[in-house]
Amino acid sequence: MKPGDVISYLEMCSREGASLQRGMNFRLSPSHSVVLMSVRPGAPYEDRVQDEGKTLIYEGHDIPKSPDLPDPKVVDQPLLTGNGSLTPNGLFYRAAEAFRNGEAPPERVRVYEKVKQGIWVYAGIFHLLDAWQEPSGPRSVCKFKLALIDGAEQDDKAPTRGSLEHNRLIPTSVKLEVWKRDKGRCVECGASDNLHFDHIIPFSRGGSSLTSHNIQLLCARHNLEKRDRLV
Repeated sequence: MKPGDVISYLEMCSREGASLQRGMNFRLSPSHSVVLMSVRPGAPYEDRVQDEGKTLIYEGHDIPKSPDLPDPKVVDQPLLTGNGSLTPNGLFYRAAEAFRNGEAPPERVRVYEKVKQGIWVYAGIFHLLDAWQEPSGPRSVCKFKLALIDGAEQDDKAPTRGSLEHNRLIPTSVKLEVWKRDKGRCVECGASDNLHFDHIIPFSRGGSSLTSHNIQLLCARHNLEKRDRLV
């Protein structure tokens, strides 16, 4: 799977070998952690992309809702549970501190973005670089800084001859515009499965990630054929 691939929730769970019921999944496998993000209006957390798509600032998660706490948005996001063990926030926070202090390499994190209901996009592999707490209204929230890894390191296996550079996230607004314009289908054959958000002019050749004019939907077959032509 490559960054930009459109994926269903069930496909995402199958790939990770787990039911992804929460957005933060620390060390889901020995090789990586997983986070689910969204920058859509009305998303439950304030994730944001900056540095022209190279950096993700990911917001930590609230304490679960309960009869005693019907609105988790009124309390600080916790690093510890009531019995003193680390929450998902705490696990990611500890990993970020270990990297910042030179005690461990950066945690590798697979990121999936929810673009709209039923539509997810694999955003790629990121390095977890930093963590902090900041005020948000009357409470404190956790923030995590993740940097997108360059294309040569994206695959779990060695890059192939047809691999393309990928080191910018396509903004969600652009993805939505392209999805609507291309009607959720490959522009070459009309297929509606195995889709990919493709740069018409590759980023490595000066193409932009920031405009829908340079992004199109391609199915896996036509995306592969195009990559082979560019080699």
